[in-house]
Amino acid sequence: MVAAEFARDSVASLTVGVVTPLGLVWTRSYGFANMTTRRLANRQSVYRIGSITKMFTALMLHQLVEAGKIRLSDPVERYYPEIREIRGYGQLEAPITVQQLATMTSGIAREPEQEGPFWTGPAATWDSTLHLALPHTHMQLAPGTQFLYSNIGYAILGATLGRAAGVPYVRWQKEHVLDPLGLRHTTFEIDASIAPDLATGYDVSNGRGPDASQAAREAIAGRGYKVPNGAIFTTIDDLSRFLVLQLGHGPEGVVPRARLDSAYNGTVNAAGQPIVSYGIGFTVEQSNTLTWFGHGGGVAGYTSMMAFDGKRELGVIVLRNAAGGEVRPGRLAVDLLGYLVAANAAGVHPRK
Repeated sequence: MVAAEFARDSVASLTVGVVTPLGLVWTRSYGFANMTTRRLANRQSVYRIGSITKMFTALMLHQLVEAGKIRLSDPVERYYPEIREIRGYGQLEAPITVQQLATMTSGIAREPEQEGPFWTGPAATWDSTLHLALPHTHMQLAPGTQFLYSNIGYAILGATLGRAAGVPYVRWQKEHVLDPLGLRHTTFEIDASIAPDLATGYDVSNGRGPDASQAAREAIAGRGYKVPNGAIFTTIDDLSRFLVLQLGHGPEGVVPRARLDSAYNGTVNAAGQPIVSYGIGFTVEQSNTLTWFGHGGGVAGYTSMMAFDGKRELGVIVLRNAAGGEVRPGRLAVDLLGYLVAANAAGVHPRK
């Protein structure tokens, strides 16, 4: 299935993994991490995962709630009063809550409206860059009324959590998420730990390409305010450890299983069908008879998908160092998950 999907355009590479509570039980890579040098992709290849980063931000939220440092019902402005600088915020009947940010029901627009210096910048100063973007961002819906995907909303959530923790967001992630989970090749910027294995990002659009220039520029210039919502680089092995935690088999010291179970169970009805489209940092969708959780990601030169069935404790990760073209990482991940769930239900055990 993976080989057939990759053959749709054979651009760059795909790295795919199957994850159970035992960890990464199967992985394979197809194509090139660098098309110019013809360096093959492998399980050590580093990809940018875009919005899957939001699941790391949501994990920080769970940790701080568990520690009693913040509550889901708290108004964001208690920790991050700068949110009042969003256009239209002063006309709201009630302040935006932490839970509304986390579940994409804050009503904040997806991105700032205008171009500005907030689109680029290093991770070290991302929160200052975010502040510059707020006056260029507007309220689009009344908070709590409906789902509206907001990248800048998740950046505000990251800044809010840093204030509540009394520790900068990136530092908290390293000390309380990345290091405890053993994610040694997961970073918010390119550094010596990942540079040798970085998969070059390519864009494929308008029948041209593959073009590596945009991803290279963004890697140098930084993602500006877009750190808690889409900056992480990682490998299939590291991301599988994060997924094991989401399946409820990670270290209890990182986050109690009961807290994650509550978050996931709260998004489905008694029959296991979705009652919302977005939980605390994850999408929840139904494909045929399969209800799955996860997140996709897309930035310049990279696309990714992580889909899993918590009840059956099974997940699939797809990483690609290309954006655009014919390959569909999201569709592939869900199709693979559905195939594996059906095979398990039928008692089929594919040969290794």
